[in-house]
Amino acid sequence: MALGHAVPGGVALRRLERFPSLEVWREWLAEQPAWVGAFDFPFGLPRELVAHLGWPMEWLPLIAHYAGLDRAVIRETFAAFCAARPIGGKFAHRATDAPAGSSPSMKWVNPPVALMLHAGVPRLLKAGAAFPGLHLPGAATRIALEGYPGLLARELIGRRSYKSDEAALQTTPRREARAELLAALDGGATRLGLRLALDDAQRELLVADARGDCLDAALCLVQAAWGAARCTSAGPGYGLPEAMDPLEGWIVTA
Repeated sequence: MALGHAVPGGVALRRLERFPSLEVWREWLAEQPAWVGAFDFPFGLPRELVAHLGWPMEWLPLIAHYAGLDRAVIRETFAAFCAARPIGGKFAHRATDAPAGSSPSMKWVNPPVALMLHAGVPRLLKAGAAFPGLHLPGAATRIALEGYPGLLARELIGRRSYKSDEAALQTTPRREARAELLAALDGGATRLGLRLALDDAQRELLVADARGDCLDAALCLVQAAWGAARCTSAGPGYGLPEAMDPLEGWIVTA
């Protein structure tokens, strides 16, 4: 997780936090009195899928139902849904998928974002997070936004790969792509109009991170800063569209 603070024209990376488990991560979030964060996993499922399965059609009851399912049941249920659909239309999509270029949130492999939702969103709720446009209790001070680092990365370096979990694919061209991506962020080259302020040690750490986890956290930090600057009482606020689906959610900056 990347922590930062606002600076003129952008956001500065303060430090990176690493957690040994999801429960430690949840506890840490709950201990912080106030934050705005962008998290790299989906906050909702496609409305089409939820309606087909007969699951709750309101977000909070849906998340409670989903959190109570075994992961094997989720895989089997979603695989059966896809198996009954034609080639080229196996997955149901959220409205945000097209503008964000994101994977459908029901995918259970490559990447397993459906399982990331299952692990992440209930823990954010337990940490006392509010979800603009989905679940916003009164006097909320911990604000969770759905982020997607790939959206911002593609804007800056196209579809060039900048990371890999496989050692054999952690190549010089990918390192060069990370360096180029950071240079563009530092220069405020995105449509968000924000720059990411880094010191030399931080920049080298992010360039050297071949798996890309730290860099992805920094990209989410920029998305969170953009959303935080658009905190309003109109609609969901935080830069989210007023017409966002209150069941599916929306990726901030999409």
